[in-house]
Amino acid sequence: MSELTQQVRQWGIVGAGGAGFPTYVKLGATVTTVIVNAAECEPLLHKDKELMRARPAEMIEGLALAMKETGAAEGVIGVKAKYEDVIALLEARRAANMRIHPLRDYYPTGDEFVLTYETTGRVIPPGGLPKDVGCLVQNVETLYWVRDIVEKGAAWFTGHGRRGRKGLRSFSVSGRVKKPGVVLAPAGVSARELIDEFCGGMAEGHRFKAYLPGGASGGILPASMGDIPLDFGTLEPHGCFIGSAAVVVLSDKDDMKAAALNLMRFFEDESCGQCTPCRVGTEKAVALMSRPKWDEALLGDLAQAMADASICGLGQAACNPLRTVMKHFREELS
Repeated sequence: MSELTQQVRQWGIVGAGGAGFPTYVKLGATVTTVIVNAAECEPLLHKDKELMRARPAEMIEGLALAMKETGAAEGVIGVKAKYEDVIALLEARRAANMRIHPLRDYYPTGDEFVLTYETTGRVIPPGGLPKDVGCLVQNVETLYWVRDIVEKGAAWFTGHGRRGRKGLRSFSVSGRVKKPGVVLAPAGVSARELIDEFCGGMAEGHRFKAYLPGGASGGILPASMGDIPLDFGTLEPHGCFIGSAAVVVLSDKDDMKAAALNLMRFFEDESCGQCTPCRVGTEKAVALMSRPKWDEALLGDLAQAMADASICGLGQAACNPLRTVMKHFREELS
């Protein structure tokens, strides 16, 4: 294990793309290609775009570090095609052994199995990982932290954080707040702190009612749980996860059943259709959730079947908003 990989392990850096996988494990692998995941297909997620727009050279440096650590001969930046200005900035700075791969604005593209195929044509076998086909997939933000720590040192990174957590994290905050946008906050910050300290408070005439801690598939929690640290491992006991940190704030003017239905309609539209549990499940869920009264038993069975049998994360997590609304907002189901 190299000195850099040991330091990354010591500092506890994890992937900021959604899964929170330990970065040192990935950097310790030997691969031929490092793929940068800049798909950002989660609704209202745009932290990586802002990072690349503001610091394109550092993006390239982070990729170069990952390639050096893993012995990769090629670096591929998979970036959403409509980020044309970002692509131009990266194109002007990339090394000869790096290339830009424009991606469709399509939700499953952010999945590492899909992204690996889209950018390299390599098919990861069932139950396998990108390293099985010589690839490492790493989120944009994670590479920035590795690069910044090399430049600024461990003390700078570990000097940030709350509730025993160390480092910084980028959040894409939207919804009923006065100042939505990309927020750089200490690791371990809570939704209530994001709202009050970083987003200027709730929008005029709105009272904090609920929030999505991790984008469309991350579930929905009530304001009474607004002091939970937004981190990996803290939200899962409540049926949620932080994912790629797209935090959506809802207010007393929002209907929770309508919010969950709107999210399910998004997943129905974005489903690639390749597996029956997701293709049929999202359509059936939309139909059931459109009724005046929800059949909770049937919806619960459907959600479990989709989670157990869907091929990728879209179908597996599509029902998280449904499940958490049934769990935490029962007063609105009657």
